[in-house]
Amino acid sequence: MNTTLFRKLTLAALASTTFLASSVVFGQAAKPAESGAAIYKRLCAGCHGPDGAGATTMGKMFKLRDLRSADVQKMTNAQLADLIAKGKGKMPAYEKSLGTDRIHAVVTHLRDLAKAK
Repeated sequence: MNTTLFRKLTLAALASTTFLASSVVFGQAAKPAESGAAIYKRLCAGCHGPDGAGATTMGKMFKLRDLRSADVQKMTNAQLADLIAKGKGKMPAYEKSLGTDRIHAVVTHLRDLAKAK
């Protein structure tokens, strides 16, 4: 094998390994963007229901409000985001696991649920 080609291949392999290692170490491995609807389905629908009505077993047990109701929808986006971030009662806080952008995506989905009602 020609020395120049061998050096180029070695450098390319080293660069790829360094990039992948730094991505894992710094937690920056590329993740596909998850929509607010997908996050809601994964984390919220179990209690709040797929339509936000809270008509699930857990929703009834905890007497959850309909997320499409005027009482919930009159809350500002910042208030809803804060509630999702910090949690309330039995609802866990999602600030660390979701972060600001994903929480705002869920808030947008909550607005969409009200429009679909």
